[in-house]
Amino acid sequence: MSLLSRARSWVERTRPVHPLTRAALQRRWAELPPHVRTPSQVLGRHAVGCEGTHGVFPRCNLACTPCYHSRDANRVATNGGHTVREVRAQMELLVARRGPHAHAQLIGGEVTLLEPDDHAATLAVMREHGREPMSMTHGDVDADYLRRLVTGPDGRRRLDRVSFAGHFDMLMFGRRGMERPPDEASLHPFRRRFAEDVRALKASHGVRSFLAHNMTVTPRNVDQVADVIRTARSFGYRLFSFQPAAFVGDDRRWHDDYGATTGDAVWAQIEAGAGTRLPFRVFQHGDERCNRTTYGFYVGPDYHPILGDRDPRDMAVRDAFLDRLGGVRFTGTPPARLAATLLRVVVRHPSLVGHFGRWLVRRLVRIGPLRLVRGGIHPVTFVMHSFMDAADVGPAWAATQRGETCTEPRLRETQERLAACSYAMAHPDTGELVPACVQHSVLDPVENVALRTLLPLTPVSRASAA
Repeated sequence: MSLLSRARSWVERTRPVHPLTRAALQRRWAELPPHVRTPSQVLGRHAVGCEGTHGVFPRCNLACTPCYHSRDANRVATNGGHTVREVRAQMELLVARRGPHAHAQLIGGEVTLLEPDDHAATLAVMREHGREPMSMTHGDVDADYLRRLVTGPDGRRRLDRVSFAGHFDMLMFGRRGMERPPDEASLHPFRRRFAEDVRALKASHGVRSFLAHNMTVTPRNVDQVADVIRTARSFGYRLFSFQPAAFVGDDRRWHDDYGATTGDAVWAQIEAGAGTRLPFRVFQHGDERCNRTTYGFYVGPDYHPILGDRDPRDMAVRDAFLDRLGGVRFTGTPPARLAATLLRVVVRHPSLVGHFGRWLVRRLVRIGPLRLVRGGIHPVTFVMHSFMDAADVGPAWAATQRGETCTEPRLRETQERLAACSYAMAHPDTGELVPACVQHSVLDPVENVALRTLLPLTPVSRASAA
């Protein structure tokens, strides 16, 4: 390749926003309902939203109360070939509809029921389609499985980085060594071990990792959320996500009045665990009734939100970021390329230097340079996702499909939230992208019935069938 060709390639690769990404963002913004087109809205300005797989491996080997899987999920065999084929088809549709880059969750039942080779092959397919994949797991995983995931049969590294979301809570039964957790504190050793095993891949194989911690919240454990954060924040998790339970999935596993646990109550516990107020209106992901997010970092024991919603100067930084850096791909971009990309943006918009320079000075003054040096910076994001009851999602989605607007207030709210959903799943057979709540409430039960025939746990031979 000539020097000129290399220079052109470098210019192309450091383009701040890919044209297809820009077009996808514009479509996403146009699709959003008016009530969420606010100055804080991230969808359509910086990201298209998260994505997830479905119908690829619905079975799980733990039992949860509640469980968002349909009754038939555990009657479907986990098959690597099926998973790879279905994920490829779903990723192709997502690329066509949502652009070349996005975050996508490899989710279904328990991802580690896949053979390591099949798991690695699926992650490779997602990366081939410009997705930053995160494997969703209950965390009851051996270190040997992780080793075989990141290295091939020849022992050589085949994955440069992995992302996992480990789900731990006392509502999950069947974990090895803790069949029926009496409380959240009893799971702290398991939270720590999983994080240590994943992070150890860096030392043993040079594999970088990102770790998230998921937790379902019901009246039985809501008052333990703060302790989970205080304890597990030192384990290496970079994101803590909490989901107030909803009446979705297998109704045999509904044992509480989930409506008694409000989003405000859960968020108050998250703030107690973080030890400070968490401004969740700085950045909005879809509808506030669905998602709350605060980005920040720990310095020693103290948590500092990146931006405060009560400081006009911070809001100016937020606006500058979304206006000038919206669509720039930060995650998964090599540092040198990202630096060159940001330099191109700054050359076009030099005012960014002032915005972010003044923000940096304010943070240094507030934290103190000495404390910063001694404590170090440990980025952590706090998230709350509030799912909706299947009894509401079903009729609201049906009305949306008919082009009707519900008049009953609860169903109207459900329609509004579905229209602003930040989490989509792809259906290559119809060309549709559907909200995750629709997938779990309406479509999963039908899919899993069909999968029982396609992938039976006990294959039936022709001879025995005769």
